Amino acid sequence: MNSKTKIVVLHLKELIYTGIFAVLGILFIILLIIMFLPRSKDKDSAIIPPTNTYMPGIYTTSLLLNDNVVDIEVAVDETSINDIRIVNLDEAVTAMYPLIEPAFEDLVAQICETQSLDGLTYSDDNKYTSLVLLDAIRTSLDKAISTSSTNQTSEAGN
Repeated sequence: MNSKTKIVVLHLKELIYTGIFAVLGILFIILLIIMFLPRSKDKDSAIIPPTNTYMPGIYTTSLLLNDNVVDIEVAVDETSINDIRIVNLDEAVTAMYPLIEPAFEDLVAQICETQSLDGLTYSDDNKYTSLVLLDAIRTSLDKAISTSSTNQTSEAGN
């Protein structure tokens, strides 16, 4: 008999480390595959434009700034936001809040372009002014939506 016996010594700690790294490697590869596979374009192209989301009209929300009332008017039709403007803007308010007009104009441009209040950007200089104005605009749009849903509910009952 000319065969030589070979003895292999396996350390349990090394086996455990190797198993853990193998599992982590497999998970990493699966994660990369999921992240970089192209998405189905059927989901993106099937976007349905909203219909009758607003009750047409002009909706107003009042802001109280240093004992001065400033009204935010939002004009909407059935499917889109047509115009947003500030009404009753006193010179005292513009002197006390010099960033109110530029912040408002920036927000209006973004809202009218995207027809949404989501994903709006504003600079850090006028963050809080923009948030106050955005809250007033959101309140006015909520009035348009709630009026629309109330009328649809009452029409369904008739």
